[in-house]
Amino acid sequence: MANVVKNISIEKTQHVLVAAEQFPSNYYPWQRLCEEKGGEVKIISPPPARENRGKIWNQRILENITRQTKVVALGNVHWADGTLFHLLAIRKRTKEVGALLIIDGTQTVGALAFDVQKIQPDALICAGYKWLLGPYSLGLAYYGEVFDGGKPVEENWINRKNSENFAGLVNYEPNYHPGALRYEVGEHSNFILVPMLLKALEQLNKWKPENIQEYCKVITKNTIDELVQLGFWIEDEAYRASHLFGIRLPLELELKKVKEDLLKKKIYVSYRGDAIRISPNVYNTKEDLKKLSTTLTRSL
Repeated sequence: MANVVKNISIEKTQHVLVAAEQFPSNYYPWQRLCEEKGGEVKIISPPPARENRGKIWNQRILENITRQTKVVALGNVHWADGTLFHLLAIRKRTKEVGALLIIDGTQTVGALAFDVQKIQPDALICAGYKWLLGPYSLGLAYYGEVFDGGKPVEENWINRKNSENFAGLVNYEPNYHPGALRYEVGEHSNFILVPMLLKALEQLNKWKPENIQEYCKVITKNTIDELVQLGFWIEDEAYRASHLFGIRLPLELELKKVKEDLLKKKIYVSYRGDAIRISPNVYNTKEDLKKLSTTLTRSL
């Protein structure tokens, strides 16, 4: 994300639009940009009411993309509760006003299909250790044409033109590699981590993200239906991902008790704000989800 921010200029009358409570790594860089160069970080919150929450949140985002919007910086889904942001509509609106669309794909790419040619983001940034199933310390990024001539955060020998010619490295090169290669970190040819990530990507290409999404939808359906009927709140299907979604508790149920009950049953979930984040993948089963719903039901 730092390479993206380094190559963006913003005026005092402009703003960067973000979703409320999105992951800090997709907030702090924009905050710093606006503090140093002017502009404002504009935070779009969901409605307080739960009915049609995802739909209204998406509408609010679209309504706030104006001629003063310099950047829209979002995840494909919200990292805390899996609320799905409809990127095709958002991309269309950003093009109408001339704003950039910067996507944090860490919570989706690998488990939810993402078509760069359809969405046409100006940048897509992904940590490798999440749904890409890779190791820590690696990430992947796609940069659109607007960043073709940018300057990288890190100055190193390997992102300069002709760096593959070791004999000529002392012939200092003023030009970077063309396109996105200029943004690579130093020593990016990591002989341990890169092969691990490549194997993970090969496996994901065999499984295919759309199949992972469908599998997660199948194993979670009965659990979601059961919990919703009992008063738990889960986002409408059209506005949530199947591989990552949030469960919010009925008012009479204490989160502390739920945590204790889940821990006793060795059910491991994440707690993000007032949501219990559920993140199934191909290694989970219907039985896993049934155990979750049974435990939550008994907590009532």
